[in-house]
Amino acid sequence: MMDTVLEAFGRLDVAFCNAGICLNVPAEEMTFDQWKKVIDINLTGVFLTAQAAGKVMLKQGSGSIINTASMSGHIVNVPQPQCSYNASKAGVIQLTKSLAVEWASRNVRVNCISPGYIGTELTLNSPSLQPLIKQWNEMAPLNRMGKPEELQSICVYLAGDTSSFTTGSDFVIDGAFTAI
Repeated sequence: MMDTVLEAFGRLDVAFCNAGICLNVPAEEMTFDQWKKVIDINLTGVFLTAQAAGKVMLKQGSGSIINTASMSGHIVNVPQPQCSYNASKAGVIQLTKSLAVEWASRNVRVNCISPGYIGTELTLNSPSLQPLIKQWNEMAPLNRMGKPEELQSICVYLAGDTSSFTTGSDFVIDGAFTAI
């Protein structure tokens, strides 16, 4: 992937490491394979992508990596049982901070966004999630889910030069859901 980007553009300025699956399985029933699948995609996948991008950015002396964590890295969601998802997203937050500290002196910034419940096509059209949306909205201070476009501005900020002093930060965009 990095070779393709470098071949097309000659450098890599921004990498957006966005991966996420969730298995709503009670912890006592979760198999090791189910646990590993979520961790491998959500945490290991973000690490491997950030590592590959970081190698390029460190060599060129600059860059911005944006990882997608989740409000689920800060809270325990209810009523759905999703311990592996929560653990993986908390891991992304700590991974982000660790990489930011390691690479700060070499001008590579690493930050993450932690969205709350976002009304994506996948979420809105999922038969298993549709029954939960009403409950999530009732619990949310804004009484609604976020819109995908409400995440765009923070990503543009983190990708650009005006965020040159921002690294190791986690931006929670959840309509105050984690504040309750």
